[in-house]
Amino acid sequence: MTSQAGVIIRVTGPVVLASGLRGARMFEIVKVGRQELIGEIITLEEDVATIQVYEETAGIVPGEAVLRTGESLSVELGPGLLGNIYDGIQRPLREINVLWADFISRGATLPALSEAKKWEFDPKVKEGDQVSGGDTLGVVQESTTISHKIMVPPGISGRIHMIASAGTYTIRETIATVRNGDRVFDLTMVQRWPVRSARPVKEKLDPQKPLITGQRIIDTLFPITKGGTAAIPGPFGSGKTVVQHQLAKWADADIIVFIGCGERGNEMADVLTEFPTLEDPKTGEPLMNRMILIANTSNMPVAAREASVYTGITIAEYFRDMGYDVALMADSTSRWAEAMREISGRLEEMPGEEGYPAYLGSRLADFYERAGRVLVCGSGKETGSISVIGAVSPPGGDFSEPVTQNTLRIVKVFWALDSDLAYRRHFPAINWLLSYSLYGEEVGRWWTENIGPEWVAYRKEMMLLLQKENELEEIVKLVGPEVLPEEDKLVLFKAETIRESYLAQYAFHPHDTYTGAGRQYRMMAMLFDFFTLADRALEHNITTEQIRNLPVKTALARMGSVPKDMEETEFAGIKTAMAAQFKELGV
Repeated sequence: MTSQAGVIIRVTGPVVLASGLRGARMFEIVKVGRQELIGEIITLEEDVATIQVYEETAGIVPGEAVLRTGESLSVELGPGLLGNIYDGIQRPLREINVLWADFISRGATLPALSEAKKWEFDPKVKEGDQVSGGDTLGVVQESTTISHKIMVPPGISGRIHMIASAGTYTIRETIATVRNGDRVFDLTMVQRWPVRSARPVKEKLDPQKPLITGQRIIDTLFPITKGGTAAIPGPFGSGKTVVQHQLAKWADADIIVFIGCGERGNEMADVLTEFPTLEDPKTGEPLMNRMILIANTSNMPVAAREASVYTGITIAEYFRDMGYDVALMADSTSRWAEAMREISGRLEEMPGEEGYPAYLGSRLADFYERAGRVLVCGSGKETGSISVIGAVSPPGGDFSEPVTQNTLRIVKVFWALDSDLAYRRHFPAINWLLSYSLYGEEVGRWWTENIGPEWVAYRKEMMLLLQKENELEEIVKLVGPEVLPEEDKLVLFKAETIRESYLAQYAFHPHDTYTGAGRQYRMMAMLFDFFTLADRALEHNITTEQIRNLPVKTALARMGSVPKDMEETEFAGIKTAMAAQFKELGV
């Protein structure tokens, strides 16, 4: 219920001051002006509240009313989330487009989830069962691969007094009642949860299993775990969005949440038109069947941009609580930080570095720390995870700017995109000298036990060769390559082969776009077999130039594009050709 509780006394862009709001609380949602624009209280001083408005405030004047709702900014969580496209405050954009065409009317509100659609509910408890927050009441098969668990909301416990029989129900119908003493809770398929509060878990667990992305440079050199955090900083044109699209399509996660936070309208339009047409490589169905898109472009109000990140992470936590592995892509956190800077300026707060608010670091930490692998609430021992991958857009590619530096202090994986690599058409344009991953040891155990015993050694040797190449290139710039000894020339050749045959990957090739864990290991093994033969050739006074001219080098460069059904034959052929060609050299 809403009631008139205040009057506007000043309007400064998206920030509105209202008096007469004594008794209101921080982060309470209010409706501002005659059009009842959605806003959120962000400061309180006696009866004067500062409100950030999630819609355009043009035309709002002092003297108009402010209505309290008594609620915090919350999202609705239930069947119907998957495949949906929302704005930053969870308004369904497809439904809004039907009613208001191309532009959202100010003050427009629609339910986030369809209230008319009926879902097939399959109960999993019976009357008299003891339940608590996180326990599964029943299941709705939302897609062929995703069983949507209808859970007891956090904070509620007791015995099942009534449970609906198997059948079809809308999300608003009562499907269970839980009695705890004199209190009775009527439960529907929907939960509401305030976006700024993390959903509870039993225990945070150590990361163990890698999030396989199918991108060789990521999985091999700079891996991320399920429940890990990563940042992708890079200048304009270096391929941030393409990398995130690749991760959304191929990452080994059950659910994908993609947040377009403040990106240009044409980029977000590409996402909204392309993703619904993509085929899920795991099921052959549309990829959107296990995705949620949150679209908040740069021309939308900045306050909603700030809220979109919290909306996305809360939805991700909901699916994590069902025991799913969720991958969240935020593109980009720089635009989120710019929204914070603009609102902070309107509030006349003391600016920090480059005008960003002093609390920039803590806000970024609050967001990334909601990632992790956890033991979820409930009577079972299920685990779930959220892996957060945030793109950063440093102005001019300057990694020393505040958003990048504050993000680096928090995340454990750093994929530094390099415009020079992009201009040389090397994609993904991740700079192997600037990037790092702190999960190498954890995922190394998994690769060794499940894929191959030499993975750690291969990875270490690859990194060493790429670092040596960088050192030798400084010498080459000074004195030229001719004066280098053959051993150093071979090092340069090995590093070049790693770059061209393994790290470079064509996102739009039907076979090279994704490389599974097993094939990655086979490709590495093939390269190091080649390097071993090259080392022996050098001992037989064969020059690096002769090794470079071997025809098998071309076959090595095309390993990633070999169709899966021809992998065994092609790889065996490369190995045979390799042995034969070195034998001709006398090795």
